[in-house]
Amino acid sequence: MMTWLSEWWDGGTAVIEPAIPRDAARLAQLHSASFHRGWGEGEFEVMLTERNTLVHRLRLGRKIIGFAVSRMAADEAELLSIAIDATQRGRGLSRNLLLTHLGHLAGRGARKVFLEVEENNQPARRLYAWAGFEVVGRRERYYQQPGGEQLNALLMRRDLS
Repeated sequence: MMTWLSEWWDGGTAVIEPAIPRDAARLAQLHSASFHRGWGEGEFEVMLTERNTLVHRLRLGRKIIGFAVSRMAADEAELLSIAIDATQRGRGLSRNLLLTHLGHLAGRGARKVFLEVEENNQPARRLYAWAGFEVVGRRERYYQQPGGEQLNALLMRRDLS
């Protein structure tokens, strides 16, 4: 099922739809550009074939500009990653992507969604708070930076039921 966003941009209509295996290279490219330790194409290929993993892509015209990926276990899900191309940020696209993704998780029976976010990542924290996630824990020195610095992670949760 595709979700059409009501916004029109220069590249056409933004569409949220299930990702497919041939998207793996582009998803890996987006992830690497967004995070210090990017996931490789092979990691995305595996996730795209796992039954308990849900991956949505955000497409603008023919170009994939974002994605969201979660893994489910019983009635819980973990949002593993969400990313938007740096040139497309600040337009509300991540909000639409996240809400659509959460709706699909709920449709597959998820009642709670968890995630970890770098404590210093204010844009992500604002997005998650806006979407109804609450901080439920903290992991000290969870994220290892390229220069050796270790940053804290916040554990967040949202109930879907």
